[in-house]
Amino acid sequence: MTPRRAAAIVALTGVIAALAWLLFIGLPRWYVVPATTRAVAATPSPAPPPPGRRIKARLYYVADEGTRLTAVEREIAYGDSTVEQARQIIEAQIAPVSEPLVSAVPPGTTLRSVFVTGRGEAYIDLSREASAAHGGGSLDELLTVYTIVNALTENLPAVTAVQLLVDGKEVDRLAGHVDLRRPSAKQLEWIQ
Repeated sequence: MTPRRAAAIVALTGVIAALAWLLFIGLPRWYVVPATTRAVAATPSPAPPPPGRRIKARLYYVADEGTRLTAVEREIAYGDSTVEQARQIIEAQIAPVSEPLVSAVPPGTTLRSVFVTGRGEAYIDLSREASAAHGGGSLDELLTVYTIVNALTENLPAVTAVQLLVDGKEVDRLAGHVDLRRPSAKQLEWIQ
């Protein structure tokens, strides 16, 4: 190998290393927000549903150690159809919570629409904050996804899998880690 060729290989390796650092370490520091945001005591609890029939639903929040989900039973408004009940469950799940609960769903996320197929696949369209305000990290992204997937599949027997959409569009990932190209089935191993 000639000295000129060796110098070219060293230079190319340096450029690749610099680009890898910029892509995986440098850039995320500029746009990442904290992974999970603790609710402040002044944060309002979810607005109570209008008077009428109510049901108990199991909702999921980040457990104390931050690596799993914990189930909390809450009363939510009754929906007359599977789609309406799914809407009530997701609205309650993404609503701001007060301490000691910590939501895995990024703050400001809203539900845009819900659709359930005859095969039991629910399509949940969330606002762009679900992705844009997400803190990143594979564990935090898993907890966000399975907060929603498990809330629907555990509370609605008619729903067997959940496909998350953001701003009306299919997304490959919320924050770069969890594959969302197909509907996700219930995964209870994320629950303590």
